[in-house]
Amino acid sequence: MIAATGLKRLGLVVIALSVVGIGAVIVAPMLIPADTVREAAQAEIRSVTGLDFTVEGATTVSLFPSGAVSFDNVRLGDGASEAATLTAERVVVRLQFLPLLRGQVEIADLSVIRPTIALQVGGNTRASWTPHTDALMRALRPPSGENPFSEIRITEGTVLVRDDKRQLLETLSRVDLTLAWPSISKSFGATGRFVWRGETVDAAVSLGDFLAALSGERSGLKLRLAGAPIKFAFDGYMSTQPSLKIDGKLATDAPSLREALRWSGQRPPPGGGFGRFALKADTAINGTTVALSGVNLELDGNVAEGVLTFSDGERRSLQGTLATDKLDLSPYISTVRLLTSGERIWNRLPITLAGLNGSDADLRISAATVTAGSAKLGRTAIGTHLRKGDLTVSIGEAQAYGGIIQGSFGLAEAGNNTSLKAHLQFTGVSLERCLDELFGIRRFEGTGNLGLVLESQGDSIFGLARAMNGTAHLTARDGALTGLNVEQLLRRLERRPLSGGGEFRTGRTPFDNARIGIRIENGEAAVEEVRIEGPTVRVEMAGVGSIPQRDIDMKGTASLVAGAKTGFALPFVVQGPWDDPIMLPDTDSLIRRSGAAAPLLEAVRKRSATDTVRSVLGRITGTAETATPPPADGLATAPAAAQPATANP
Repeated sequence: MIAATGLKRLGLVVIALSVVGIGAVIVAPMLIPADTVREAAQAEIRSVTGLDFTVEGATTVSLFPSGAVSFDNVRLGDGASEAATLTAERVVVRLQFLPLLRGQVEIADLSVIRPTIALQVGGNTRASWTPHTDALMRALRPPSGENPFSEIRITEGTVLVRDDKRQLLETLSRVDLTLAWPSISKSFGATGRFVWRGETVDAAVSLGDFLAALSGERSGLKLRLAGAPIKFAFDGYMSTQPSLKIDGKLATDAPSLREALRWSGQRPPPGGGFGRFALKADTAINGTTVALSGVNLELDGNVAEGVLTFSDGERRSLQGTLATDKLDLSPYISTVRLLTSGERIWNRLPITLAGLNGSDADLRISAATVTAGSAKLGRTAIGTHLRKGDLTVSIGEAQAYGGIIQGSFGLAEAGNNTSLKAHLQFTGVSLERCLDELFGIRRFEGTGNLGLVLESQGDSIFGLARAMNGTAHLTARDGALTGLNVEQLLRRLERRPLSGGGEFRTGRTPFDNARIGIRIENGEAAVEEVRIEGPTVRVEMAGVGSIPQRDIDMKGTASLVAGAKTGFALPFVVQGPWDDPIMLPDTDSLIRRSGAAAPLLEAVRKRSATDTVRSVLGRITGTAETATPPPADGLATAPAAAQPATANP
């Protein structure tokens, strides 16, 4: 009984002490004056950040059930400067619980609600932060030994980045970040997300030594950005004294480089391509120059290695050398339509080169194989030079069509038009493939050389064709004209001039040598020389052609040079579209060669000698008639026995 009574009394004592303790926990914080809590919170914020903390609105202090202080309309900056690092609608300070029991105010963490942070970059990238840097450095050297708070949360913030040099103002909205403030260590980190140009970007950045970074000394840097348009990662080091210098490893990729450029405010190049993109490289940034070495670049399925240098001076410029095994240019020319309406009419849609004005480039590319639509090239070395919208592509050497291509071609804006210049030399190429793929001409076989010097200005492909000027020269050997057997045609007509041509749009005409020379002025081609010499025939032609209309009108002579006793030569004309012209023998020449028909031609020309005409017709048809003298009245009357011929059905 006595023991039970003792235990009961002990229990009451414990309960009483617990109640007193709980009451002390509840009451003790309330005994601290609200002004003291507010001033202590402000003082600790100044101590940790080194910046002046100014409250222009109301302050609310709450000590139960948890300690918190809320400040409205806050400015955070250097007291000696009018520039504010940050303005916020509200700052909420959460207090640590145990120090409150001792009557001390210590901050657990800090939340900044709907802040606006203004940054200015340009000639001096630290210009807007310079007034605050010294204050931050004083606060961080050395860190407080009383375990100050190290976590700052930014909610629904806005960051304004201004570049007066480029007259740009960028806005990052809905910024939600958690900052690991370096008050208890020398590192700094931030993770969260923001919205830029309508896209949400997840971000993470860390500095190995925040104090060194503020003073411009070398510090470790890690940066991660991930959004729908692009992903970016960098791991390396940075310093800002005496100038910005960053080196490390960079990796970035995008589902569409064209869309990523458009999202970032850059105008993408004209034409097609610039889709799937990935880049890995060792990176060295010095001032406004970015040097990439050990580059591994993937673009539209093409994989290349090399070095690149990007400069952001007065004009953005890109230089570099890349090498690849396979280069497919088809995506970049996929939007180019030279012809329309059944491959007969030049495209009249306007040409735009606007995307070439944004930056300059000087790239050298070598490839083991190159594909451009249906064209297949072997080992190729090309240089691309872009300067103020003027694009020039130089072909050092390209193995194509069984031969070599060298030269250059260029495009540039010329007012409202596009200027074209081309100087190309094809050496030892297969004419059948080359002429077919370049011009749609399918009439030549053999190996030859082709030289083109062209220039023009126009607002469309048709406009360029209409204003074309230049020259074209072709020499060939050991080939053939296809779709036409000139020898067979000549031998048949040699024997029977009026036998008709028959079907000669098949077969081929071999030749040993061929030469073609063309001069072009304002889209009209003067074919000054066409000479084709074979073992049995020789063909010579001259005439004109229209590049806008894609047709030709030529006259020539085809001659038998072997096995022809009379040295037979036939004049002819070639007319129609240049990819499928028609060859027509000269009718007058054939009639003159015919002994039976020659008098007919002479009679028709003189429009007299009726009997002669009838006699000629009789010899031709095999039904000779006897001439009947006209009656006295001068009227020609057919003999009674002569009946009109009736054709069998």
